[in-house]
Amino acid sequence: MTLDNNKEDIVTPWSSVGWLTYRRTYARTQEDGTLEDWPDTVNRVVDASKNLPVPLNEEDAEYLRDTMLKLKGTVAGRFLWQMGTKTVERLGLASLMNCAFTVVDNLEAFTWTFDNLMLGSGVGYNIQREYVYKLPPVREEFETPTRKDDASADFIVSDTREGWVKLLDYTIRAAFKPEDKHTFTYSTQLIRGKGAPIKGFGGVASGPEDLVWGIEQIGNVIEQRRGKQLRPIDCLDILNIIGKIVVAGNVRRSAQIAIGDADDLQFLRAKNWALGNIPSWRQMSNNSVVCNDINLLPDEIWNGYDGSGEPYGLINLKLSQNVGRIGDTKYKDPLVRGYNPCAEQSLNAWETCCLAEIFLPNIESKEELFKVASTLYKVCKGALLLPCHQKATEEVVHKNLRMGIGVTGYMECTEEQKSWLSDVYLQLRELDNEYSKQHGINKSIKLTTQKPSGTLSLLPGVTPGCHPAYAKHMIRRIRIAADHDLAKTCRDHGYDVEYVRNFDGSEDRSTVVVSFPFRHSEHAVLARDMSAVDQLEVVRRLQKEWSDNSVSCTVYYKIEELPEIKEYLKKHWNKNFKTLSFLLHSDHGFDQAPLEEITKEEYDALVARTTPITSGAASLDFDPSLDCTTGACPIR
Repeated sequence: MTLDNNKEDIVTPWSSVGWLTYRRTYARTQEDGTLEDWPDTVNRVVDASKNLPVPLNEEDAEYLRDTMLKLKGTVAGRFLWQMGTKTVERLGLASLMNCAFTVVDNLEAFTWTFDNLMLGSGVGYNIQREYVYKLPPVREEFETPTRKDDASADFIVSDTREGWVKLLDYTIRAAFKPEDKHTFTYSTQLIRGKGAPIKGFGGVASGPEDLVWGIEQIGNVIEQRRGKQLRPIDCLDILNIIGKIVVAGNVRRSAQIAIGDADDLQFLRAKNWALGNIPSWRQMSNNSVVCNDINLLPDEIWNGYDGSGEPYGLINLKLSQNVGRIGDTKYKDPLVRGYNPCAEQSLNAWETCCLAEIFLPNIESKEELFKVASTLYKVCKGALLLPCHQKATEEVVHKNLRMGIGVTGYMECTEEQKSWLSDVYLQLRELDNEYSKQHGINKSIKLTTQKPSGTLSLLPGVTPGCHPAYAKHMIRRIRIAADHDLAKTCRDHGYDVEYVRNFDGSEDRSTVVVSFPFRHSEHAVLARDMSAVDQLEVVRRLQKEWSDNSVSCTVYYKIEELPEIKEYLKKHWNKNFKTLSFLLHSDHGFDQAPLEEITKEEYDALVARTTPITSGAASLDFDPSLDCTTGACPIR
């Protein structure tokens, strides 16, 4: 892959699925109707970076171009998709931020969450009782609004994101505001039908039915509390239903994290599927509890770790507020109230976060690491100064200028590469002091992070975030529509293409599975060689040496490891960990699984009869299962 920009051609070191992953996820249609190639996307991002409120100069812009073309590092996926578009001109920073967070202590939290999810951002929310019980009681006379698709309706929903959010706002006002009507009728006659194309973010419309369903379900939840206050479990249901509306309404991912009290039994049992009669919409959020002292964690929290439910994550808000990197109290963050859905970014209420990524295995020296990190820092800093249509968000983002420069491929780096991180962090802090003073802006309250990664890690083919490799050699399978042009391209390049096999043995001839040979470097640490405690030690090291936000890592464990995990956390949790999530290890045994381990000989044989696809293929709809390891992050 080369770039014709009057300088030496650069070959991009794609993995076996790297170019395809880029093309299906981030390539935009150009004015001439053709789809971008990687140099086009890079040029769009670089050009846009020179027009930010604090723009990149020519030297930094050219270094950013080289950094991305050589896959040394990259701006966040949201930046890849949106920078240089009219959407950013219209919406500002909200269109570029990866994720957001709020506290549910006011009614605006519901509409703010809906708005951000509709924009494609993941949203975290704190529903601890101390906040939820600040909400007013539900009006006794409230009735769920009803659909009336004619001109006599009280409110006609416009065919826009704003229109959908406004319908939710009117519903909330009817339920809680005495000065408003206790119920109303609404019309969806302006909302385009299912399958109609959507400009801007792309995709097709879902039609009005999912919105109507969601408003009815939200109304039912609220009606059950007439004359009383909402409980955390009610807020969880309302926000989960909002997420389900968004998923159905064309945005394929609705990432949420719900943060509650560790002794709230209703919250702890919200996703205990073994109890039965659990609403399906509760799958929309990852749930975590605030745990500032591991010794106060109730035994109930461990009930979901046996496979009957979903293990709840842990959030150490006290440590998040008092330190940056472990042991460093210079950069306190006292207004932190929660985290983004993947739990790598500590956030204030109404705050959004801005990310970037460094492909650490591709970095050749400590000097290069700082240069890449400092260039990505400048892009993030400029983007954080964009205006926002949500003024509360603009205020807190411009105050904190929080960013998260992360590294990926950590578990296939050399020890020397890992050793550079601590010194480079200190260099970044010095740069922030100088750069902020130079431009008359605030210093950034946080600079670094460790996110799960996933899609971006596939570009160079490195291990995701700080997670170990699934296997040294493997088959990575991707599903696409059977009639898609890409299916023929894959066949022409020698890849195995087969119809999806259903559980009953029949074939789904509308979808095919393409198998790609994939391998990690010799340095890669394999998942089977790491215990749960080994994984926890990696998190602890990165929290001390690199991330002043948090370290997002899904710790895979076996049932028999639980006693050791509990003992380890008793010793180390309070002063070393800000966030943790867990997932029970399972030998899935799925047919046509996304990943399948193979031998080196099998890998070599597959490579010998295939030709890598690095250009010419059509666009492919995004598969959200590859976006991050936990499956919790936003699409782009």
